[in-house]
Amino acid sequence: MPEAGQEFELLAERVGHAFNDPELLQLALSHRSWCAEHSDAASNERLELLGDAVLGHCVAAHLYRSYPDWAEGDLAQARSAIVNAASLAEVARHYGIGKALLLGIGEDRSGGREKISLLSDAFEALLGAIYLDGGMEAASRFAFEALSERIEEVAVDPSVGDPKTRLQELVVRVYGDSPCYTLTDSGPDHGKCFLAEVSFGDAVRGKGQGTSKKQAEQAAATQAWRGLESSEKRDHSSPSITQGKPEHAGTA
Repeated sequence: MPEAGQEFELLAERVGHAFNDPELLQLALSHRSWCAEHSDAASNERLELLGDAVLGHCVAAHLYRSYPDWAEGDLAQARSAIVNAASLAEVARHYGIGKALLLGIGEDRSGGREKISLLSDAFEALLGAIYLDGGMEAASRFAFEALSERIEEVAVDPSVGDPKTRLQELVVRVYGDSPCYTLTDSGPDHGKCFLAEVSFGDAVRGKGQGTSKKQAEQAAATQAWRGLESSEKRDHSSPSITQGKPEHAGTA
């Protein structure tokens, strides 16, 4: 696998961890669809479980120490904001994890390298591999570097944990209306993929996919919120716009 080997090396450089055991990196990137076509290969599912536990420990301990005045509910909401699948998938894209994934032919052709569930699982598996290879210090360092932006957002407001709530508040403020979600699904019952679209202002503003309805809607809400927030920031920074709102929302 010369091409895969090169992708592994590039990913290790981006992550900033020199693996003492390179096989751990390959294992972290081996999806079960690849293993189904290569009988001698193991999947990354066990590493994913380990990485999920390591990530949960790192984030929960950080929040507990950093915000002694937060109630248990705030801590739980903040943790969810940082480690939800859509957030982890976004970080995985940043590091180019999708390019390095070992996928079966069918999964690859169906867009597996961009699926939220595969990317978030692979990120957790990679964290688990770093933990086994370099210990908790190395794993914590990577986790906080990868999620620093998200952690800073949560520090300002733990309620950012729910993308749908965040979008709802912004759409109501800007448009005086609520976002509307539509869902479609495809695939067999044991492996459905859901596609969500969120609309407001007479247009589709965000799309997302996931292995559950909730995951797909959260991904769509995240995309829509970022687009609307960016538009708001541009409007407020422009001297030619006084309200920073879409024309149809601010005119009588």
